Amino acid sequence: MKRLVLILCLLASPLWAVQPDEILDDPALEERAREISSGLRCLVCRNESIDDSNADLARDLRLLVRERLVAGDSDEEVVDFVVDRYGEYVLLNPVASGSNLVLWLAGPVMLILGGLLAAVYIRGRANSKPEGEAGLSAAEEARLREIMKD
Repeated sequence: MKRLVLILCLLASPLWAVQPDEILDDPALEERAREISSGLRCLVCRNESIDDSNADLARDLRLLVRERLVAGDSDEEVVDFVVDRYGEYVLLNPVASGSNLVLWLAGPVMLILGGLLAAVYIRGRANSKPEGEAGLSAAEEARLREIMKD
């Protein structure tokens, strides 16, 4: 029984990040706040949304999102406000545009360039003879033919 309670507590722990005093009275606004918060990264925990994090900064961000919603901002305006204040790093799924586009494309471009360079290098090595290796002289070729006939 104790194990079951422990497992349920561990599974439910991310739900405890949003504290009761943060929850809005209007269920529609609270749902919008949860949706926005699920897409914002906790700047302390790195790969957790602010809804899943117990960090103080995540709490401040959750309160900020709710403040903006109560003030009448749209979802996009709230996200834009937070991004303007903290940078695009705060988004769990950053947009692939502008300077981020360079980061999104750098990996595949480097992989392709590396593959092309490797292919050129390997082809060049296969087609070239090692240094100092000249062909057989006429006498050596004649001797080789003679040996091969035997």
